[in-house]
Amino acid sequence: MHLTAADVEKLLDLDELISAMRDALIALSAGEVVQPVRTVLTTADPPGWFALMPAIHGDVMGAKLVTVFPKNAGTPLHTHQAVILLFSAQTGEPLATLDGRVITAWRTAAVSALATETLASKDARVLTILGSGVQARTHFAALRKVHQFAELRVWSRTPEHAASFAQETGALVMALEDAVRGADVICSVTHSSEAFLRGAWLKERVHINAVGAVGLVARELDDAVMRGAAVVVEQRAAAMNESAEIVSSASPIYAELGELLAQTKSRPTASKTVYKSLGVAVEDVSAARLIWQKALSLTKLS
Repeated sequence: MHLTAADVEKLLDLDELISAMRDALIALSAGEVVQPVRTVLTTADPPGWFALMPAIHGDVMGAKLVTVFPKNAGTPLHTHQAVILLFSAQTGEPLATLDGRVITAWRTAAVSALATETLASKDARVLTILGSGVQARTHFAALRKVHQFAELRVWSRTPEHAASFAQETGALVMALEDAVRGADVICSVTHSSEAFLRGAWLKERVHINAVGAVGLVARELDDAVMRGAAVVVEQRAAAMNESAEIVSSASPIYAELGELLAQTKSRPTASKTVYKSLGVAVEDVSAARLIWQKALSLTKLS
């Protein structure tokens, strides 16, 4: 079975996806998932990377093949492109090939929603999104599933993109520092390679979803953001292998998100929390399984 981007969009239900991501991350932290850190090959001209992300979870196994080419921004091509291959863990037979770009966009936001629900203040009022692309839109939709915000702010390096996002969502377009000051929850979803979010701008009680930077060079948050924060990740091994924010600042990891969701570790008491998102294979495999099963059930009904 081959499922295109349009198929995935049609079959994907955000509430179901958030629930599937919860189960996947709990299983990951409980040691029930076979998942090595991803293998990454880099290209020089143009700069980009190609990664292999395999995992075995329950009755399925699979791998996402993903490319990231930042210079595609502003062209008809997406910066992120991917394919997910799904197999039976019992027989090894191929089950489905799915477009991975759409799954990546939504599963990333679904996990940020879980992190926000778990870590942000229950009386959070102001949500700030830094960036105005695909991830900005999926994060806006996903976070609304777990919390109702009174005010939405957006900042982008491209003013026309910020204006378009604001028109779609009702967000206030603001300068970077103004958008950050006073925000209760901040989602950083940019392609920045250098830290631009300053700790000096943050209010005392704040939660940050740091999504846009992957690798030991690119980062979105400066050391002042990381200092004193309770840092939560999907997988410790992945974070130590791929997060410049964590490694460069020597910030200790408080917990994996799955540990907090399973309540095997208590919620942090720190006034500042950072969820560092990198994306792990079990999320892709679990999302692919969810969508494949829905497609299979519709095929049997037809």
